[in-house]
Amino acid sequence: MSDPTEGYPQPDDQGPEQLEHPGRSADMDLQPDHGEQSYRGSGKLEGKRALITGGDSGIGRAVAIAFAREGADVLISYLEDEETDARETCRLVEQSGRRAVAAPGDIRDEQHCQALVDQCVAELGGLDILVNNAAYQMGQDGIAAITTEQFDRVMKTNVYAMFWLCKAALPHLSAGSTIINTTSIQAYEPSPALLDYATTKAAILNFTKGLAQELAPKGIRVNAVAPGPIWTPLIPATLPADKVDQFGADTPLGRAGQPAELAPAFVFLASDDSSYITGERIGITGGKPLP
Repeated sequence: MSDPTEGYPQPDDQGPEQLEHPGRSADMDLQPDHGEQSYRGSGKLEGKRALITGGDSGIGRAVAIAFAREGADVLISYLEDEETDARETCRLVEQSGRRAVAAPGDIRDEQHCQALVDQCVAELGGLDILVNNAAYQMGQDGIAAITTEQFDRVMKTNVYAMFWLCKAALPHLSAGSTIINTTSIQAYEPSPALLDYATTKAAILNFTKGLAQELAPKGIRVNAVAPGPIWTPLIPATLPADKVDQFGADTPLGRAGQPAELAPAFVFLASDDSSYITGERIGITGGKPLP
């Protein structure tokens, strides 16, 4: 049995790490574990079609790998600056024997969100699983330092895009389909430096609960995953070096989590294993309690 307090190198093991935003996995000194070598599928999503935003790296890449190894074809949405990471994710999906569609663009644009759904339906033959995972954050020294431009970007990326994508996807979803939104421990324990980001994560949680009630009679389930500190390119690209070095050290397990440790929760919520669960969230926080 593995010790959950150990098993992964941590940010402070290799000294300070900083990346230019949006951050790319390929540029990280301490590479995240996306389950490339560890995830083993068992057909839980055989024949499903999934759309994953932010699928180029981090949590999105881990989910794409896991979905593919469970039998799903995948479309990943990402920013054009993340092309290198996106191509690697597609390679890993195809290596698992499933189709991968790369869809660059900015989800802050409503028409692009509609185009993503249309492309998924056209190229994969339908849509069964929508994962709203893409997010923007940028740490600031309090509310006075948060510009209207940044606030607007965070809201559009994290909340508006989720709304647009769900609305566009709904005509293509049938009974048994699922929507999974990525919220955060920040929805419950907001950090002053991430005030705008934390606000969106609380909105995502509430949106999930409300939409789940609307869609339950149609047999469409809506749930959320609430990560704690997870080691992704977003961290060294948006936090100061001293925060990066200690990232995750304040959890009861004493370390940052890895994207591979979240993927099974997404698979569970996307599969029939969770057929009686909707409007809920799964916390993956390294032991930090959620209410």
